[in-house]
Amino acid sequence: MKLIELHILQSFPVSCLNRDDVGAPKSAVFGGVNRARISSQCLKRAIRLAAKEINTNFAGNRTRKAAEDLTTELVSLGWAETEARATAELTCHSFLSGKPPKKKGKGKGAEAQDTAESNEQTSTLLYFSPGQLRAVAEAIAKARQEKPQTTDFQSVAAKAAKGAMLDAADIAVFGRMVANESSLTLEGAGLFSHALSTHKADNEIDFWTAVDDCKEAGDDAGAANMGPAEFTSACYYRYVALNIDLLRKESHLGSLSDGEFKQVVDAFLRAALLAVPGARKNSMNAHTIPVYVLGTFKVKGQPVQLVNAFESPVRPKGDGLAKASIAALEDEFKKLRETWGMAVARECRIPDKNLDQFCAELLTDI
Repeated sequence: MKLIELHILQSFPVSCLNRDDVGAPKSAVFGGVNRARISSQCLKRAIRLAAKEINTNFAGNRTRKAAEDLTTELVSLGWAETEARATAELTCHSFLSGKPPKKKGKGKGAEAQDTAESNEQTSTLLYFSPGQLRAVAEAIAKARQEKPQTTDFQSVAAKAAKGAMLDAADIAVFGRMVANESSLTLEGAGLFSHALSTHKADNEIDFWTAVDDCKEAGDDAGAANMGPAEFTSACYYRYVALNIDLLRKESHLGSLSDGEFKQVVDAFLRAALLAVPGARKNSMNAHTIPVYVLGTFKVKGQPVQLVNAFESPVRPKGDGLAKASIAALEDEFKKLRETWGMAVARECRIPDKNLDQFCAELLTDI
């Protein structure tokens, strides 16, 4: 497979970029010691949203409100609002567990509103682009025109959505799973690791207080509110790859021109390098850029992380963790090439090259 791989080292100061169920930074044990961790799911969302800002082909939305968007598309084709909504709900729910749940009784006020809204939102997220929803609406309208009494829109809707990928680069890269319609399930061309600190890292506690601005002399002393918040700081290794052969397939982005395809890949690379999860971005702003990136292009072979460079945790020697992490990364890369014959057609590095040069070189042979 043709494969672009990014091996990224990135240092974050005081931060809680990815929280667990109690609000603490996520962690993992690797090499027998505790590491700071940022989950691949967290990183993927940040990358996906960043790519939307760079390239309009990344237009998909993961939402429980797909029926609302489909209703709008059907209404734009001349359907009555009530019929469009009922058809959109039926279609979207059919992709999951079947027909929408029956509405309970005729409630009043807020109860009636809650009951009505329960069918508009699906039980889980659906992932479609605007172009796919337009194609689905047109396919449903055509099916209804040919068979006025039909209510089985699942197959025609799935076929239409599957064939409209021009603005769905994010779906092609990140993949899609649809429970009740296997033809819409799509393997993503992107590969993402959990980010792990290259060194031992423990969570620390920030004890915070909030002061009442309107206190007057003689009021009770002390803070109006207080509590603990956990944080960590670390140099992380993370791995991102893109299966170019899979992304080129007709099921993915095969309908794009060569120029459009390269622009999509370029946008993905930039987003993967620059996107940072937004958790606590106001109270612990930790937005940084990578300190080092090794990028490779493989004509064939399999995706291989370099995380084992840090199985023995890096220890600072008076000049920080990044420098020692870079040395360990390059040593592991050299060992894999010499011992296992791991061949790469191209390799480039940041900061040896700037971002534009780096992306251009990795795009040369795709």
